Amino acid sequence: MPATVLPYIPQYITVHMGTPQSDAENVTVSFPDYVKNVASSEIYPTWEPAAIRANILAIISFALNRVYTEFYPSQGYPFNITSETANDQKFIKDRSTFENVDRMVDEMFNSYLRRTGFVEPLSAKFCNGTTSKCDGLSQWGSQELALQGYDTMDILNYYYGDNIEVVTNAPVMGIRYSYPGQPLRVGDSGESVVQLQVMLNQVARDYPALPRIQPANGVFDAATERAVLAFQRIFNLTPDGIVGNATWYKLVYLYVGIRDLAELVSEGQTFYGIVLQEPADGQLSFGDQGEDIRILQYMLSVIAEFYPEVTTAAADGIYGEDTRQSVLAFQQYAGLPATGTVNATTWLALYRAYEGIRSTVNIQLPEVELPPAPQ
Repeated sequence: MPATVLPYIPQYITVHMGTPQSDAENVTVSFPDYVKNVASSEIYPTWEPAAIRANILAIISFALNRVYTEFYPSQGYPFNITSETANDQKFIKDRSTFENVDRMVDEMFNSYLRRTGFVEPLSAKFCNGTTSKCDGLSQWGSQELALQGYDTMDILNYYYGDNIEVVTNAPVMGIRYSYPGQPLRVGDSGESVVQLQVMLNQVARDYPALPRIQPANGVFDAATERAVLAFQRIFNLTPDGIVGNATWYKLVYLYVGIRDLAELVSEGQTFYGIVLQEPADGQLSFGDQGEDIRILQYMLSVIAEFYPEVTTAAADGIYGEDTRQSVLAFQQYAGLPATGTVNATTWLALYRAYEGIRSTVNIQLPEVELPPAPQ
């Protein structure tokens, strides 16, 4: 599922040594050691290097998909993946691994596959291709292709299609869960609220009783509270309008299922979207209210995090004095006439500053669509 950072390589991964519901041991190992164990359990070290590398990339990507989508934590389980091939990948506790496999994993463990244009690691399912078959990579088939001269990407394209790419040098960090760490409620704003709104809108596709939040502007307002209350009532959660751990992870679980993020047929997770409309009357100024002001305030708050010259404003949808001062500070920083009013030129400059931050830092800021240039 959607996390607040781009996909990463976890330092450690916790493996449940049995089926999800079983009372089995949980084993925590470093991620490279996990991949070495699975690869040594699933394939043969005598295979062609191209086949081994293709299988290692599939193993990494599948495991990262489990981490990224919070597949098991969102169902209440205290682990990231299981050791059973019926659900996940074969992991054998304390087994020895093969030297050539270890060497390749050390070279590749921070790379993974994804669909072109999407964020989440590919749910790169595979099977041995002899006693079991699946929609995904055939392990023995990959070896046959390698013997025919296919390289690693040729093999992966053969099984997963041409619209995949390899991400390299992904950052390594500890497991990070998407829940913001404290309940979200009316008055909150920021990245976690955007995630909340996007998930609610997506779930509303399958549950029409849920009101849509338009736009998903990162402000926990009355419309967001109404949607949260409706969601909680539908799924028998405490209807308090506050998004705690239970509400958040129920949303994550449904969102992942609706978008098939844990499947090869995934719709794909792109960046969260906020559509910026040019103000209807051509400008925003002191005393104005509404969704345009909320979006303005949200952009200013993001810009202020990276440019200390710009002050922040309360995300209340009201163009008050603090918003005017924030606009003035941005205009002075950007070399624009310091009017305190947002015209088309200031709006465009705000967009460019915001988009520059979104496209260069390793966090998932909402993606915005630039309105047509003023005539």
